[in-house]
Amino acid sequence: MRKKKPHVATLDEVQICRDGETAIIGFLDSSIATTHLSLGQSTDSLSDHEILQCFNEVVQAQRKLASQYEHVAVEIPEGSPQVEYFEQTDQWCLRGDVLRCLIDDEDGQPVIVIDDQELTLEQFGKLLVTHAGWGMRLIVVPDDEISVSPKIEIREP
Repeated sequence: MRKKKPHVATLDEVQICRDGETAIIGFLDSSIATTHLSLGQSTDSLSDHEILQCFNEVVQAQRKLASQYEHVAVEIPEGSPQVEYFEQTDQWCLRGDVLRCLIDDEDGQPVIVIDDQELTLEQFGKLLVTHAGWGMRLIVVPDDEISVSPKIEIREP
């Protein structure tokens, strides 16, 4: 299960350890992610309170940036490749944020076709891992309408 994002905390909510130039802030609630905060050479001389103050400032700054961020999904124009293969990592990567693809099957196994490139479910999974931590909406449309944004209704089927 995915861990919750850390929040502004108090000393009674966390355990703080030091590892060289890094402070490790672990929440007592194990459902919240642990943070490794690089603070430099002075880490050992900082009190837990000072480390937590730095951590909380980082969390507040991240919240502020997130509240100002407006995501614009980039769709690669038709005719240009939507994915790119990287031999070093033996995986395909998205070039944009919107993916037009077809769902096929080969001997009962799913095959995802992107730009005439057939990807196995494992290859497609590796492609998705490059966006770990993000969200995804999957909208299934007829195969001749993959370039059209469909009308969406929110209701029970």
